Amino acid sequence: MSTILDGITAQLVQTPRLSAQVLERAAPDTATTVVFVHGNVSSSLFFQPTMLALPAHLRALAIDLRGFGDSETLPVDATRGVRDFSDDVASVLDALGLSAAHIVGWSLGGGVVMQLLLDRPDLVASLTLEAPVSPYGFGSTALDGTLLNDGAGSGGGGANPDFIARLESGDTTAEAQTSPRTVYRTAYVKNPDAVEHEDLWVESMLTTATGEGNYPGNSVATDTWPGFGPGTTGVLNTLTPNNLNLSGIVDISAKPPILWVRGLDDVIVSDTSFFDRNFLGQLGVIPGWPGADAAPAQPMVTQTRAVLDAYAAAGGTYRELALPECGHSPHLEHPTEFVAALVEHIS
Repeated sequence: MSTILDGITAQLVQTPRLSAQVLERAAPDTATTVVFVHGNVSSSLFFQPTMLALPAHLRALAIDLRGFGDSETLPVDATRGVRDFSDDVASVLDALGLSAAHIVGWSLGGGVVMQLLLDRPDLVASLTLEAPVSPYGFGSTALDGTLLNDGAGSGGGGANPDFIARLESGDTTAEAQTSPRTVYRTAYVKNPDAVEHEDLWVESMLTTATGEGNYPGNSVATDTWPGFGPGTTGVLNTLTPNNLNLSGIVDISAKPPILWVRGLDDVIVSDTSFFDRNFLGQLGVIPGWPGADAAPAQPMVTQTRAVLDAYAAAGGTYRELALPECGHSPHLEHPTEFVAALVEHIS
């Protein structure tokens, strides 16, 4: 099947760091550019309808992160948090001669663009965070970002081996709960029958490079429940609280406006996330949970709001748009509302 929609072009951009695929919806006037950064187990393909729906005067770009889409597969050093990804994005924007673009990050991409803001504020005119990972990473933190024990339950060990195997085999069926299509239907969106292009989204998920250097990454054994802890390589370990803390956006001097868009029915990034091992332990899905004092569920959304409130108190501004009947993909599930909010934000 063709994965590039009419009106979108694809190019490989060579930078000193990597060869990256960039999708583009061109515009007559390229003075205002919107840049989209995708999430985990996805690619730039997911943003095509959003790019096409933007007003004609806006130039839209979407970048494949390393190990996703048609970008080069390179190992990810998780001890740098998401900096391998954010440095790659910066290198692409530099190669294209861009500065002060309007940056949109979805899920993992939300963490990537927050890191970009910390390291290269000159590239960010405004920031849009769509269902972003908490500024304190994914898993094993208290409300204020304090690390619980040794970070047990976070990182590469949390990925389902059968899901990884099905990614590797190119499984496009919905025969199992662990197939990419079923994961899309049950975790990425609230109402899958209402979202177009499902086959394209599954193809995008299947571009994910797997292994210890990419998705999910490595893992270490620990005596702390549930028995595994953060590793040093690969995608999921970039998000562990041992490796990632983005709350420093509160202290930067240049504070671009932030739009935060999320679905009220998101099961991935949530205060009750079904991808949080501590919450699954609380539900009894994972046996042996040591209790809320030792392993509380991570309040992901509340953490994000607290950091953004602090950002505003320190001189920045942000707007929160929380959409009902919406899961982890507002740009797919509520495209009209998402585009309207984005256009208002950047204008």
